Amino acid sequence: MADGDVLRARGIRYARAGRFERPTPEPSVPLVDATRKAPACPQPPMEFTERVLGVTRGELGHDEDCQRLSVTVPASATAGAALPVMVMIHGGSYTSGAGDLAIYDPARLVTEQQVVVVTVTYRLGLLGYLGDGASRPANLGLLDQIEALRWVRTNIAAFGGDPDAVTVFGQSAGGDATAHLMIAKGAEGLFHRAIIQSPPIGVMPGRSEMAARMMQAAEAVTAEAHIDEVLAAQPGVEPPFAKYGLRAGMPFGVQYGHDPLPAEADLDAAWSEAAGRVEVLIGSTDREAAFFVAKAAGGLMSWRWAAPFVRRLVARLTDRIYGRGVLAFADRHHHAGGRGQRYLIRWGAPGNPLAGAHTVELPLLFGHPETWAGAEIVAGADPRDLDRSGRRLREIWAAFARSGPVGVVSEPGLIEVRDLPV
Repeated sequence: MADGDVLRARGIRYARAGRFERPTPEPSVPLVDATRKAPACPQPPMEFTERVLGVTRGELGHDEDCQRLSVTVPASATAGAALPVMVMIHGGSYTSGAGDLAIYDPARLVTEQQVVVVTVTYRLGLLGYLGDGASRPANLGLLDQIEALRWVRTNIAAFGGDPDAVTVFGQSAGGDATAHLMIAKGAEGLFHRAIIQSPPIGVMPGRSEMAARMMQAAEAVTAEAHIDEVLAAQPGVEPPFAKYGLRAGMPFGVQYGHDPLPAEADLDAAWSEAAGRVEVLIGSTDREAAFFVAKAAGGLMSWRWAAPFVRRLVARLTDRIYGRGVLAFADRHHHAGGRGQRYLIRWGAPGNPLAGAHTVELPLLFGHPETWAGAEIVAGADPRDLDRSGRRLREIWAAFARSGPVGVVSEPGLIEVRDLPV
């Protein structure tokens, strides 16, 4: 479907599955309806996130039958163009979001950089990220993503993409998923580069007891329950912060030792082995935790952001949840013989308490000015700076997808990129 300077094929089914069942690939057919956006996986409302990012609640509609993807290509692309392919895994703490939200529209990235972008929608929350491996499979959302990558491998050449030049990228939970796809059984050879944005590596280890207790609390949620009952039950499954600390702030996620992931004790070896197969660009923003501190405080104006204790708290949490883990991941990747780089984003609107916060790169990479007009994350930004910084960040991301490490970059007020080791 033509849409300005791009062509879109929307809402293509890559797999299907019953509730709490492993996905099965969708067989190839001569003709599919690719004119409608993919529905979001059913999810509870996220008022704070919606306000910060300017998301319109219910803009896509919800459907458990959500294993869909959309492909956006330059209008001039031909079947033999062999353009770089960028597969985007959306974020949202594994409980919210969808690939076809307006805030993830890749049209500017596609037209400016002449790449093919695939946006993937997958199962979330109780439907996609909680299982015991016996009565209910774990990691269903991750298994969905693998099926999407298999679809890309098989079909993307027909859209002008190069199946041998696939980069997976994602932010937050999407970055975490990207990192874990590197070591997921069945994903080998499906991509060769990864851009891992703000992965919450610091809260992912040591979750087996928490997941087991969550599974016990979720046993009453059956495959036959109405979806409204499932969503109503989800908050009661989430563990108390007092007992599990920062992990409880992102309770749903990948589970180690369950297909397709290795046991937690084998993670270092698995990522070290993957280092020779996947080039990595990994990093974070300089004030990630400002997003979560604002959320916990109940809003942006309910307290004094300039207070020294607030600055210290944001710095400590940013380092604990993101900084240390990103550096450790990059260091291991380098010492295992992998090629890669590490970045730090410092962009933000002057005076905005969310400057440099978690998600701040999303309006630079995706969407259009009108998409972000009411989003708190860009309040006070100079439109010219937003456009200029966005073009530069899209250029860097696409350059990595095209040929790997981009060299040292130092652009004050936007991004620093450094070669490994860091």
